Amino acid sequence: QVQLVESGGGLVQAGGSLRLSCAASGRMFTSVMGWFRQAPGKEREFVAAISRSGISTYYADSVKGRFTISRDNAKNMVFLQMNSLKPEDTAVYYCAANLAPWSTTVTLVYGYAYWGQGTQVTVSS
Repeated sequence: QVQLVESGGGLVQAGGSLRLSCAASGRMFTSVMGWFRQAPGKEREFVAAISRSGISTYYADSVKGRFTISRDNAKNMVFLQMNSLKPEDTAVYYCAANLAPWSTTVTLVYGYAYWGQGTQVTVSS
């Protein structure tokens, strides 16, 4: 069982930065971790994922070069550093845990068994 709690969302101007945090309890150290987002009226979409060791990462094309995912297994934390934010980044951001091995399925919503409640990120133009 994994419990996830996100924090760090807020309102920021375009070009600004935010750092999201995800505090995990339970089996996070055995999980691939991911960040997803969902804008109003749109489907939940993949943002970034990180392997159990933290060595491998994968990003959606829309955030590549601007966002960085990282983890601290000793503290059971996962982070998403978001730079050069754009209005189209506005969404609720979710942290999620995937118990399967690292593979191409890390981009798929159904691959993740546990989800946080989400944190709102709003980027003004």
